Amino acid sequence: MSTVTGITSLPADIIESHVLTRLDGQSLAAVSCASAAVHSMSETNHRLWSDVCHSTWPSTSGELVTGIISGFSGNGHREFYSQAFPLPSPDPTVVVIPPSSPTRVTSTRLISAVDVYHRNKLIFTKTEETETVSGWFQCSPFRIDLLDPKDMVPTEIPHQDQDATCTALTDDMTLSWIIIDPNSKHAVNLSSHKPVSVQRHWLTGDVKMRFASVLAGGNHPHSGLVQCAVVVDCGWSEGGEMQVRELSMQIEDMDGKHLNGRDSLVILQKVMEGKRGNGVKREKEAKNRYNKFEEMKRERRERKVRVEETLDTLSVVFGLSIFAALLFIFC
Repeated sequence: MSTVTGITSLPADIIESHVLTRLDGQSLAAVSCASAAVHSMSETNHRLWSDVCHSTWPSTSGELVTGIISGFSGNGHREFYSQAFPLPSPDPTVVVIPPSSPTRVTSTRLISAVDVYHRNKLIFTKTEETETVSGWFQCSPFRIDLLDPKDMVPTEIPHQDQDATCTALTDDMTLSWIIIDPNSKHAVNLSSHKPVSVQRHWLTGDVKMRFASVLAGGNHPHSGLVQCAVVVDCGWSEGGEMQVRELSMQIEDMDGKHLNGRDSLVILQKVMEGKRGNGVKREKEAKNRYNKFEEMKRERRERKVRVEETLDTLSVVFGLSIFAALLFIFC
């Protein structure tokens, strides 16, 4: 009679060195939840989760980010992965957001760890540090630029016709933008992983890709929702290959206005301290949130237009009434 044995029947060193090291982060997390023994191995093996984070996000392998992650609770890299892989949860477009109390901002700097892939091949990676305490940051529109105006990132992506380019980039491009707060030891991935929109200029052929997350608006007075938009602008080289010329992040409200550093920092701090989703179908979920947000923006815009038209009509009626009254009195 055959005997069914589980993974835990294998020697622990075989499991750690030949099984767990072959798994990606999602698979490793699933396996560690299915077995107490494997969970114990993954919890104590700091190198295992460090390798997972570095292979998933090469930008985290530098000394700056590695040193910050080591200060996260428990197994630092495992905790970092659990915060940085899934989307922020719950979906703010379907959840009633209660009024929030004033938030005490504790962040003095933000670390951006950014990785861009095309067909699973890394084409750009960078770590950027942004100070958040100066008056310039607090009052100016929040924006993080990873490329100088004269910089460009060459790629091997070939030039195609308009429809083919947009379709291919929507399917093949992936981007991760992780914001890390070194003070609170929190992190959040603010990218939709795949583009939520790809547009090509009809004349120049330049391509603009948008990766976005819809977030609760914190204490921002104009809207309960905001959009954190990562914009990738691309042009073409003389040889016909695509070049990345701009890579930036901004946060905008329902009216399309860019938030300043102070308001943005409050929102980011709340998001980093909040819950996370389960990471399943994150591209589809991010796209759905973006579509809902854009629909809400359109409805808001239409309501404002109707209100303005009503006010204009009332103003004309009131003016005509005054004019008629004056004619009646003096004539």
